[in-house]
Amino acid sequence: MHEQLATSAHDDAAAKHWWDGEAGLREAMHVALPLMISSLSWTVMNFIDRLFLLEYSKDAVAAALPAGIMSFAAISFPLGVASYASTFVAQYFGAGRRERVGASVWQAVWIGIAAVPLALAFIPLAPWIFTSDQTPTEITRLEVEYFYTLSFSGGAMVLSAALSAFFSGRGHVRTVMIVDTLAAILNVVLDYCWIFGKAGFPEMGIAGAGWATTVAVWFKALVYFALFLRREYRDEFGTLAGWRFDWSLMRRLLRFGFAGGMQMALEVAAFGTFTVLVGRLGSDVLAATSLAFNVNNFAFMPIWGIGMAASTMVGRRLGENRPDLATRATWSCFALGAAYMLAICTFYVVFPYLTLALYKRQAADAEEYARIEALAVVLLRFVAAFGFFDAVNVCFAGALKGAGDTMFVFIASVGIAALGVLATYVGLEQGLGLYWCWSVLTAWVVLLGAAFIYRFLYGPWREMRVIEPEPVE
Repeated sequence: MHEQLATSAHDDAAAKHWWDGEAGLREAMHVALPLMISSLSWTVMNFIDRLFLLEYSKDAVAAALPAGIMSFAAISFPLGVASYASTFVAQYFGAGRRERVGASVWQAVWIGIAAVPLALAFIPLAPWIFTSDQTPTEITRLEVEYFYTLSFSGGAMVLSAALSAFFSGRGHVRTVMIVDTLAAILNVVLDYCWIFGKAGFPEMGIAGAGWATTVAVWFKALVYFALFLRREYRDEFGTLAGWRFDWSLMRRLLRFGFAGGMQMALEVAAFGTFTVLVGRLGSDVLAATSLAFNVNNFAFMPIWGIGMAASTMVGRRLGENRPDLATRATWSCFALGAAYMLAICTFYVVFPYLTLALYKRQAADAEEYARIEALAVVLLRFVAAFGFFDAVNVCFAGALKGAGDTMFVFIASVGIAALGVLATYVGLEQGLGLYWCWSVLTAWVVLLGAAFIYRFLYGPWREMRVIEPEPVE
């Protein structure tokens, strides 16, 4: 009896420690929930954006997905490098070296400034990127138009990522949540006005959606910059004194961020290529794929927020030289992600028509929408099939990035993505159709999840650090 009581007491203490202890579920929720809300705010924005475009025209919503993905791919390399500043902030903050925090963010800001002309340089390539014998001419025209307007937001996206790293890396995630949500609300309002020509705005359709995004993203970047330069941050973290270009710190950011940036760029390009290939099957298929991906964003983007939380918590604990707590933080974040994703995927399977109900209400042509909806319902089952593994790969990849193991993430992501695109192309050439494409996508996500969890369990990430071992004078 005494042994049973002792065992029960030990189990209760362990459960309490897992909930209340350092790097436990409570701390993971404190860091992850605002980041989930921040990510979800932009998901809701994109969802409403697609609703407006679906009401405006089917071709517009079909064109929005590939053009949006390719415009993101154009700046995803500098975005990935600049975003990695959050790991530097987390490790410097954990190590108690606050004077290096501002300087590390400024190096990412310089990358964001360089990204402004880089994003614009892709505009002349748009007709070549989207021209295809299999894609209808009107959709191609809309893709080019949307890509053009979004290109003006590319630099602001990188600047926003660099400046938000100052807050997310220190665990001040409420600031990120508030700023991102305000920008998303602004985007939705401008979407309505600019797409349909309301409140004195010209009716611009898909181009109006692009300009709305551009204005909202620049608004977000400017708000982050104003907060970054507040007096208390200037005094404590050197957010103004660290503005100078620091080649030693920039080299370190590029060294670890290069793999992350290349991984993001090539993986997004691969995903964009996947959607372009699917578009060869017709506008109904592309519109159904766009709807399924748009709905999936409600599951995936909050998981992305949990992955950011895992990266921040791991980076901070490794900065404190406490890899045991970094391990616990990862499992805590994964527990949140897995529970959330399983609930969402179950809803997709049990209530697929309810999931798509808002799209049905906004559709301009009921008969045309019925064809798209029938395809989208089946695609939601594929989303449910790979959803859990999305949680696996995002959470464990976030932990590996928080330690500095970015090269493995890059190799695994790009290698598996290349196989996925090749298998999609070969299948389409053999006439295998839409469901083959989505089966390949499912295998793609499952393999990624398996690779990342294996590396987490057996890799050398616990001994890795991105910051220099000795304080810089």
